Amino acid sequence: MGNEVMYQSFEWYLEDDGKFFSKLKDEIKDLKNSGIDAIWLPPVFKATSTNDVGYGVYDLYDLGEFDQKGSVRSKYGKVNELKSLIEEIHKNGMKVYMDVVMNHKAGADKTEVFRAVEVDKNDRNNIISEEHDIKAWTYFDFPGRCGKYSQFIWNFQHFTGVDYDEETGKNGIFKICGDGKNWSENVASENGNFDYLMFADIDLNNSDVRDELFRWADWFTDYLQIDGMRFDALKHMDASFVRDFIKHLCENGKDHLYYFGEYWENNLNHDDRFLFETKYKLDIFDVTLHFNLSEASKKGKDYDLRKIFDGSIVKNHPLMAVTFVDNHDSEPGQSLESFVDPWFKKIAYGLILLRKDGYPCVFYGDYKGIKAKNISGQKDMIDNLIDIRKKYAYGDEDNYFESQNLIGWVRRGSEDHPGRLAVLISNEDAASLRMFVGKDQEGKKYVELTGENDREIEIDKDGFGVFEVGPGSLCAWADKDSL
Repeated sequence: MGNEVMYQSFEWYLEDDGKFFSKLKDEIKDLKNSGIDAIWLPPVFKATSTNDVGYGVYDLYDLGEFDQKGSVRSKYGKVNELKSLIEEIHKNGMKVYMDVVMNHKAGADKTEVFRAVEVDKNDRNNIISEEHDIKAWTYFDFPGRCGKYSQFIWNFQHFTGVDYDEETGKNGIFKICGDGKNWSENVASENGNFDYLMFADIDLNNSDVRDELFRWADWFTDYLQIDGMRFDALKHMDASFVRDFIKHLCENGKDHLYYFGEYWENNLNHDDRFLFETKYKLDIFDVTLHFNLSEASKKGKDYDLRKIFDGSIVKNHPLMAVTFVDNHDSEPGQSLESFVDPWFKKIAYGLILLRKDGYPCVFYGDYKGIKAKNISGQKDMIDNLIDIRKKYAYGDEDNYFESQNLIGWVRRGSEDHPGRLAVLISNEDAASLRMFVGKDQEGKKYVELTGENDREIEIDKDGFGVFEVGPGSLCAWADKDSL
């Protein structure tokens, strides 16, 4: 991905006004000028209501076109506005990545009666009831769409489990019974088996389901002319399906698409297994690095900065890591809340934007703020770091992970971008660190690029500079004549 930067264009609490697509379209030029190369859009499908962020997907073929679930528009707008937004993104030389949800469906049109067993929510392999009839919302015929684009009708045989019995009013996890019906074994092992997450869980081993989702993928990618897909809830999806889904698209002229996804595991062994089982066909978000950043922000000077990349994807699979500081799942109020403290945001973004490896993703909530939680954005700081990335963060890096509270690195530059970049981070007091930038830099004056320090540092005859950083901060230094 070179020095590209991705932008997550949404957060959980955006207003339900249907103006998201049109507002974002007006911002595309500014985002391009800020150094953003790709836009990750939220799930654009018709969901349970317009107030649904999009992960409660009802109809994958309704992109804000049909009168379903109480409206024509989705939370974000109508299909013509979506297509206009994508055209604007492409016109500005940027890529568009779509958030795709294939683990479950929600908001069914009718109930059905079928046989099921209840399982222990803490161990889904443990059956806690006899097989019995339940009535559940599993029939999807999409009356508002009337068969346009696809005439496929979903019923209980296309799912593995549900979470509600309409007949008794009981909430729980009910595994659907029948020939070949079982949880997938090729998912995360949390809770015994983490195939089931929510709503009506799609049976990704069902041949009719697979054929329909493959057909939908062909239609969706052609209809919107997208550049990539972000897969939601990968730890709950059969890894072989994910592999075959990508293989299908690649074999049908979509090998240019970029595939990445959310495998929310803070466990390198589990990440390794998923990447192997999907034949390294997609990148994944570096969840472990996110948790390391969050922990470091909470512990302050008691966190050992030398361990910031321990267990991370970017350290162990540097070409397959999408690095991020926060996202819609980790923001305050969410079930996976693990928000990085504000004082540490600059350090965190420096760690994903100014280093060699990883495809960094900037989060809307960090960039523009989270209005519902009274959290301010740090756009100027992030823009500054993106600018430094684009101008100076090139070539290999030499690490100086000197102590618990002080680390640094030097980017050596490349043939096209020969300038050097020296970066320091302190999570305690102001400090300095002697780092090598090259004998050819002798006598050059380096200045700080983030506005933290107004001194000039002269490189000595051996190619070293003694670089400075303020307390609890990050500083980046480069030759002033290269500005």
